[in-house]
Amino acid sequence: MTDASASATQRAFLDLLHTQRVWDIELPAFDPASAPPAPLPLFHAWFAGAVAAGQTEPHTMTLATVDAEGLPDVRTLMLHDADERGWHFATHSTSAKGRELAARPYAALNFYWPAQGRQVRVRGPVTPCSPAESDADLHARSTGALASALVGRQSEVLGSTGELDRASDDAWQRAQEEPGAEVASWTRYVVEPREVEFFQGDARRRHVRLRYRREAGARAGAWQRELLWP
Repeated sequence: MTDASASATQRAFLDLLHTQRVWDIELPAFDPASAPPAPLPLFHAWFAGAVAAGQTEPHTMTLATVDAEGLPDVRTLMLHDADERGWHFATHSTSAKGRELAARPYAALNFYWPAQGRQVRVRGPVTPCSPAESDADLHARSTGALASALVGRQSEVLGSTGELDRASDDAWQRAQEEPGAEVASWTRYVVEPREVEFFQGDARRRHVRLRYRREAGARAGAWQRELLWP
């Protein structure tokens, strides 16, 4: 590609980028003074609101971890639960994120629901659940999810798509024949929240940000609430 064509391609990209609208809809109001004393009920309410607003895949979230060199790593995955223990997800303990969490058991989550201009951010230590709970998590999912878990080798280098096809076909057959098949590396994790921030976007950029914060070792339910500048 010549310099001129590369420049034209870049200009076309920027033109396209700058025409994209943000929150070109009516956004809900959020009065932080009416927020509950703990973050979990508000998360449940906002999640239900996102579903009611037609948000696509509201249960997807980004998970940020740190690798062996101290560099950030991030990916999108699904929420499995949010309860008094924290925010739950699952993956192979042998995957990149599993290894990173074993070395540095701390993570950040982010939910983004553009249908309502809302974000929720969660930060805290991560704890693996028991093997029994991890196994129950795996077998509560679809046949396809079990087949994918049986393939394993997540984050390893793949030689070819043909190799993946063969492994996936074999795993799918086994998942159908053995719906109770065990996957030792499948692990459910819980992010214990130390900070939870609720962000309500505003078309005039007067965003509302409410942060719940709890110090390590604080008694259960002892949350501090504070507003943040947008």
